[in-house]
Amino acid sequence: MAEELPATPVWDETLDLLDTAILRLDAQHSVMLLNSAAEQALSVGRERLAGRQLSELVQVPAALADALEQLPAGESSVRLHDVKLPGSNYDCILTAQAGGGVLLELHNLDWENRRSRLQQRELQTGLLELLARNLGHEIRNPLGGIRGAAQMLAVELDTPELATLARLIMREADRIDDLIQSLGQPQMARQSVAIYPLLDEALGLLATELRSDVQIERDFDPSIPPIQGDPSALRQVLLNLLRNSFEANASCISLRTRVEHGGALLQTTNAALLRLDVMDDGDGVPEALRQLLFLPMVTGKRGGTGLGLALSQQIAAGHGGLLTYEPRDPGKGSGSCFSLYLPLLSAQQAAHAAGFTEAGASA
Repeated sequence: MAEELPATPVWDETLDLLDTAILRLDAQHSVMLLNSAAEQALSVGRERLAGRQLSELVQVPAALADALEQLPAGESSVRLHDVKLPGSNYDCILTAQAGGGVLLELHNLDWENRRSRLQQRELQTGLLELLARNLGHEIRNPLGGIRGAAQMLAVELDTPELATLARLIMREADRIDDLIQSLGQPQMARQSVAIYPLLDEALGLLATELRSDVQIERDFDPSIPPIQGDPSALRQVLLNLLRNSFEANASCISLRTRVEHGGALLQTTNAALLRLDVMDDGDGVPEALRQLLFLPMVTGKRGGTGLGLALSQQIAAGHGGLLTYEPRDPGKGSGSCFSLYLPLLSAQQAAHAAGFTEAGASA
């Protein structure tokens, strides 16, 4: 016989630590216990659901309703795939309990996909750091010799034109050295940053490159609070994403911001995330490259270095965030949607970052 879950405050607190939504239903499918993740999945607070039938306040999909009615007695379990609920799509596990009750687990598919992407991010940034170490060993040493020789030539050459060429070699050697260093673990500043001025700056820098017929659409959440990050590094990410859309022959680039919850998935103490979508109607990314898109040296552009998105992912990871890609129109294989997730500051953190405290504000 299955042991019933103890409905105690200690157990409630333990369940609230889980990302998986948990509900315990009695034989009449009234909600006896649920955790915070279940509240988010059903978009209903526990005060309204507790003691009431699930179907009274939530539109239960037919597949889930049928499974609840037909669940065999005993300790049997039934798994349903890709069930649409108010919060997202879920895999549902129903387990029969003593007395006809049901233990219902809801596994958020969006979160599962994000976990998979986090694992890919760790692989991608690890490969980038490995590449940086190899490049540092194999390239930077001879590069230093080339620069030193060019420096000596610049001093010894009598012809101004040749001395200028020698200094050009020095500048290009320095540029390569800076690029190699940027592939490692870049040191990023931390300060309170508003995302919208950064977007305006990035668009301003690209103004000379954008065709006059490219339309920029903005769908912004005006309540987005500041983030904690490096303005220069984040601006570079935005430049890379916008330039990719432009170079994909997009006629319309859409920028959208939203607040999302579930920051624990990004291993951050911040509960809320900024999601910035950069969407376009351009050529899209070839299917063969989509799983490799954020790896170094992977590019579908002629003359591309394959470093822009890899560096952008590394910068996102350095901020405790994530950069993802989805085709905008999978059926036609055209258009792209790059989504940048970054931890948001709480109101208290934002006030502290701005140099204020609650006491100071009240004084």
